[in-house]
Amino acid sequence: MRRILILPTALVLATLALSGCTAGSSSDMGVRDAGSGANPEKMSEEGAALDTAANPEASADREVIVTGWLTVTVEDPLEASSEAIKIAESVGGRVDGRDETAPTEGDRGRATLTLRLPADDLTETLDKLKALGEVQELSLTSNDVTMATQDLDARISALSASIDRLEALLTTATDTDNLIALETAISDRQAQLESMEAERRYYADQVSLSTVTLNLVSVADAPVQEPITFLDGLAAGWNAFVGFFAGLVVVFGVLLPWIVFAALITGVVLFIVRWRKRAKARTADAAAGASTPVES
Repeated sequence: MRRILILPTALVLATLALSGCTAGSSSDMGVRDAGSGANPEKMSEEGAALDTAANPEASADREVIVTGWLTVTVEDPLEASSEAIKIAESVGGRVDGRDETAPTEGDRGRATLTLRLPADDLTETLDKLKALGEVQELSLTSNDVTMATQDLDARISALSASIDRLEALLTTATDTDNLIALETAISDRQAQLESMEAERRYYADQVSLSTVTLNLVSVADAPVQEPITFLDGLAAGWNAFVGFFAGLVVVFGVLLPWIVFAALITGVVLFIVRWRKRAKARTADAAAGASTPVES
């Protein structure tokens, strides 16, 4: 009876070891492949051009993450922000961040949008955003993640196949130790698989939708010209003179209610003080008259 139990256990352990070796070898192959192409920046432009010309289909299948920012000067940043959102949503994009500042004195406000734009329509969408005003700055950066996604796909396939084999063994296992070992192995591989699939979905989202930070700024007020001629200086001096007295009038208007209130309080206090002095004086005179002896 003991020999009968040893044989299935040995078979299960051998299968687990084989599955682990298969997944590990696939992962090692993915790592070696990723290592061989981990630095695409080192490729020369001529080599990249030759590769694209020699194998255009492979070039079309490459996965690239594009990020960047665009600064545009507009008349009304808040209105332009709403228009930019409409442009992004019209092509199937979305807004992941929105920061707007209300207009203030001498400033018409500003807006910053984090846009996720479809990579296939990125150029056309950027042209529409540029048309909102005057372009001040545009910067785009590309990050090729083809090797990383291919490595993930290979590892996901290997783990999926390993889980399928373990689940097939689980249906035929009768020993408790074998069941526990199989369930533990399946649970570990399932957790790894879900993590890799989540990472793969992240790459797919970043590749399909490019991230562009759009800065919308208002037109700066025209600078004040310094006086050049005598008449310009005279006009500037008169304007400053009028402005000074206009400011004084405004300050006086602000302080007038407080001055009136202070005058009323001061008048009441003075009246009370004088009344008390007069009362004391009358009392003193009356006391002095009562103490003076009457002459016979």
